[in-house]
Amino acid sequence: MDLAPDQMDALRKLSTPTVSNAIELFNLRQRNHGFMSPAIRCLFPDLGVMAGFAVTARFAANQPGARPASRYDSWKKVQEIPEPRIMVMEDIDQPPGVGAYFGEVQTNIHRRLGCIGVVTNGHVRDLDEVHALGFHYFAGGVCVSHSYVHLVDFGLPVKIGGASVHSGDLIHADKHGVLVVPKEIAGDIPAAAAQVADREHRIISHCRSPDFSLEELNRLVENPLAFSGRPTDRESS
Repeated sequence: MDLAPDQMDALRKLSTPTVSNAIELFNLRQRNHGFMSPAIRCLFPDLGVMAGFAVTARFAANQPGARPASRYDSWKKVQEIPEPRIMVMEDIDQPPGVGAYFGEVQTNIHRRLGCIGVVTNGHVRDLDEVHALGFHYFAGGVCVSHSYVHLVDFGLPVKIGGASVHSGDLIHADKHGVLVVPKEIAGDIPAAAAQVADREHRIISHCRSPDFSLEELNRLVENPLAFSGRPTDRESS
């Protein structure tokens, strides 16, 4: 399922915690699933929200690869995924981070292939050069060398920061972390986020009100919230 440009733009206007709250209204998965742990850090928070489709790969760097996967074939695989694309790369070294796959050169290659960022449990480098290109870095850390870095495979499911990611998955990320968004509800996320925001506004407003009471606070907080449809859907019903 591809998203229309206006739908992707609408997602970029929301913070990742807001999108996470909106997803909960649909009860599609457990609330402790679908996002990466804080071990995956946003290195360029000033770049704002990153939203796009995952292109998965695995790599290692601790030892030379006996039969490394073809980078040329991986580039062709990248182009099979709709834009905007996000590289989601699992470093399988234990511990990860011996060598960086992404630096200035790989960033320029993948930008040319329609990628806007990378998410990895491994490490990255060339921070100044990459930041200047507006390319998002979400990584487990920063390192100096690329060591013996090589592709192991690509296009298969990966697990990063406790979250499983498949090629084509919709990724939403910002300074708070990385989230996998169920594509079947992506178009409804802005409307669901508006419902959450309205509820939060009423709670906060009551907390600031001179008429504050625990009883009313309890009513506002305990009132269950479920997705009630997009505004046009509600108006036509």
